[in-house]
Amino acid sequence: MAMSFAALAGFVVGALAILFYRNQIEAPSRVPAAADGVETGATLPQGVASVLAVLPSSAVVLDAHDKVLRASSAARAFGLVKGDRLMAAELLALARQVRRDGEIRESEIDVAGHKFGQETTNFAVRVAPLGSHGQVLVLAEDQTERRRVEAVRRDFVANVSHELKTPVGALSLLAETIQDAADDPEAVTRFANRMQHEAARLNYLVQDLITLSRIQGAEPIPTPGQVLIDEAVHDAIDHCNTKAAAKDITLVSGGTEGLRIWGDDELLVTALRNLIDNAVAYSPEHTRVVVSARPAGDSVEISVSDQGIGIPEEWLERIFERFFRVDAARSRATGGTGLGLAIVKHVAAAHAGEVSVWSKEGSGSTFTLRLPAFGGTAVAVPPSIPLEAAP
Repeated sequence: MAMSFAALAGFVVGALAILFYRNQIEAPSRVPAAADGVETGATLPQGVASVLAVLPSSAVVLDAHDKVLRASSAARAFGLVKGDRLMAAELLALARQVRRDGEIRESEIDVAGHKFGQETTNFAVRVAPLGSHGQVLVLAEDQTERRRVEAVRRDFVANVSHELKTPVGALSLLAETIQDAADDPEAVTRFANRMQHEAARLNYLVQDLITLSRIQGAEPIPTPGQVLIDEAVHDAIDHCNTKAAAKDITLVSGGTEGLRIWGDDELLVTALRNLIDNAVAYSPEHTRVVVSARPAGDSVEISVSDQGIGIPEEWLERIFERFFRVDAARSRATGGTGLGLAIVKHVAAAHAGEVSVWSKEGSGSTFTLRLPAFGGTAVAVPPSIPLEAAP
C-alpha cells in the first residue's frame, strides 16, 4: 500500500510539474493567486485543478505565503484544510522546508480525528515543489484502516500461536507423564482422559480457524439456497444437547415456525451452534436457553437467550473480536476457543445480515441474528407444503 501510494504520488508530482512548466512558458503573465484563497482553481495553471479533482487522496496546493490555492474535498473532510489555511502544523513545516530547498519529502503524520469516534488519523505524506514561484503540492493518503488491519493481523497471528501452543504443550507433557507412569494403570487412565480433552480442544480450535478463514473475507455465499429456520435450529440444538444436559440446562425452541432465509444451511447451523454453546457455557445449572425465530419485515430474526452471568457493558463492543473472552478462565475450562462469536459475526455478514446483543450482568444475554428473508418478505410456510413448491 505504501509503495503504491509513493508510486502514485510520484506520478502526480511529475505530471503537475510538467503542467506548471508548460503553462509558465505558454502564459508567463498569469494572474497570481487570489487574496481570498477561494477554491475556484482559477489561480492555478490550466489542467492542474482537473488532475487534483480526480485524486483519491487528500491534495493541497499552497502558494508562496502558505495560503491554500486548491484543496480536494478529502483534505477538507479530514480537517487538514479550513478556509485558506493548512491546519496540520507538521504538514506546514514540511511544506516550508520543501519551499526552501526544493527537495521532495515523504513522511507519516498523525492528525487529531475528524470523524466521529476516531481518535487520530494516520497519513502517508508526500510534499513536492511546483514551479518556481514558491508553490507547493501536498499529498496525504489516509492509511488508518491499513494500520488497523495490520495490527489485527499481527494480533491474530500472536493469538493463534498462543492458543495452539497451550494444548500442544499440554499433550507433550501428558505423553511424557504417561510414559513415566506406565506401571500405574489408574494414572495412565487419568492422564489419557486429559489427553483426549486437550486433543478435542485442539481439534475445535483448528476447525474454528478453518471455518473463520473460509468466511471472514465477506465474500458472497457460493451456492445459496432456501434454508428452513426450523431445521437449522433443530440441528444446532441437537449438537449442543450433550453439553447442556451435563449442566441440567434445558434447550427450548420457539417463535414462528416455517420461516425461511436465502443462504447456506451449514453456515447458519454453525452460527447458531456457537451461540447456543456460549449460552450454555456462561449459564448456571438448572436454567434454560431459548432459541426463537420471528418475522421482521424483509428479514428473519433468530434469537438465543440465556439466564447466565451477562456481559459487562464496557465489553459489549469487543465480544465479536477473535479470541476476545470476557472470562478467559471459564472459556478455557469449558474448551472454548474464543472464535465462536467472530464466526457468528462473519456468518451474518456473508448472508448480508447482522448480529446484535443485549445483555445485563446477572440477568443473562440475548444474541439476535437478523438475516434477509427468502423472497424478500418473511412469510411462514406451513410444514405440509413442500419447500420447492412454496412461493
